[in-house]
Amino acid sequence: MRLVFLLGLFAVCCQVSAQAVGFHQQVIGVHSARPLPITIWYPGEQMDTVESIGENPVFYGISAIRDAAPKKGRFGVVLLSHGYRGNWRNLSWLAADLVQDGFIVAAVDHPGTTSRDHNPLQASQWWQRPKDLSRVLDWLVTDSQWQPFLDSQRVAAIGHSQGGWTVMNLIGARFDREQFNLDCQSLPSPRTCGLAGELGLDVPQPGEPDSLLKDERIKAAVSLDLGLARGFSASSLEAIATPSLILAAGVDIGDLPQQMESGYLAEHIPENKRQYRVYEDAAHFSFMQLCKPGAAELLDQEQPGDSIICLDGSERSRAALHQDMYEQISLFLNTVFND
Repeated sequence: MRLVFLLGLFAVCCQVSAQAVGFHQQVIGVHSARPLPITIWYPGEQMDTVESIGENPVFYGISAIRDAAPKKGRFGVVLLSHGYRGNWRNLSWLAADLVQDGFIVAAVDHPGTTSRDHNPLQASQWWQRPKDLSRVLDWLVTDSQWQPFLDSQRVAAIGHSQGGWTVMNLIGARFDREQFNLDCQSLPSPRTCGLAGELGLDVPQPGEPDSLLKDERIKAAVSLDLGLARGFSASSLEAIATPSLILAAGVDIGDLPQQMESGYLAEHIPENKRQYRVYEDAAHFSFMQLCKPGAAELLDQEQPGDSIICLDGSERSRAALHQDMYEQISLFLNTVFND
């Protein structure tokens, strides 16, 4: 385990040496009803003042240069969406790797469903999550600092858990409340159906749109062990034309079997538009950042049961899983954008 992790650190070191990872944070829409904290990773020019970004007593950080000068060129864009009550740190490992592939990566902390923001009104406005990603893209392609470095024809969206559900909305998946409620009656699931009230899924919400949330600028989508999939109408999934990569965790952490979530997507999205892979030795939280030794105990001290966040399968370390996942995602994106 320790050897694999050291090799992972070595790989990160070498990647940073090959191309510096810039890191920037700000809030967009400060005066709007829904300000969005965003985090951007990007190819940078500077090679000094590297620091560990996002590190804390539980998780390892990612080597990056805060506010580095952007490298000259035009780069594709990847939008990231975290899971329920997650945050930008969760997929930072993937963001840093994608910078090496020549992408600018932008993540948003979704109001109401992020780590330190549990505002019930904002959480219940489920449609705002996909709109958050569209707003970030709107801002990037018009902002004078970032627009010169963007290739706006190469845009992808990647999400984990509820973030995967968010991303699927952007490529044409449509929430069907009647189907969702019927499904929860026959197969009640605390991890999905149990969130229906909080996420505004059980009954119509004020301001809820009738139209699709699809963003035509998104040319590729990646879902990482999503939940709530059975709330999408089969007909909307069957109409998806955007290339999609569906990655799922084979280790069920309890009441979240991938066959009924990621498998539901794979069943209905046209086979020529999707790829589907199950990591039999990964659990739901294996897609998140690397846990430090003793992290599970620290998490349980703060909130009993939270040690599940550091639970993986027994075959490979999380670092090894991440390398495999990154290679799969990288191959998918480069295939889509280079065809």
